[in-house]
Amino acid sequence: MTTYVLAGGCFWCLDAVFRRLKGVESSLCGYAGGTADTADYYTVASSTTDHAESVEVTFDESTIPKETILDIFFLIHDPTTKDRQGNDVGPQYASVMFYENDEQKADFEAAIQRAKEHWSDPIVTELTPLEKFYEAEPEHQDYFNNNPANGYCSIVIAPKIVKARKAYSVWFKDK
Repeated sequence: MTTYVLAGGCFWCLDAVFRRLKGVESSLCGYAGGTADTADYYTVASSTTDHAESVEVTFDESTIPKETILDIFFLIHDPTTKDRQGNDVGPQYASVMFYENDEQKADFEAAIQRAKEHWSDPIVTELTPLEKFYEAEPEHQDYFNNNPANGYCSIVIAPKIVKARKAYSVWFKDK
């Protein structure tokens, strides 16, 4: 199993897509990259901790290639805007790839190079060593599936799932 910690705006969005992919063993919403000794939703949302809403995605590379996971990451968020995804603004919505070792750093650098082919503006995604990942509160886990009537789910998350499914349908569990 391989585990990546990725931040690309609201963690609910990344989580909703990754959970639908074949080979993904788990997707966990949380916080990474901050300077505070702990993290929770309200302190991270205050923009005072420097944590980014992140997803810890664990997958089986014999089922889904790591390149596919990373390419989908760059498809479903805008890596060209610093600390912003749509109407979500602040450092908690940064585009960041947290690496645990040199191999992951090289994988992430290669993914950034591939992403440059699809984005006309410069990629601002940060590469940062993973110091600690803090699991988000239970209400943030699998948010999309647990809150289907929520407007944010319909307006923001659902189109990202549709976009990823259209581009990578072979990797989706449900057609």
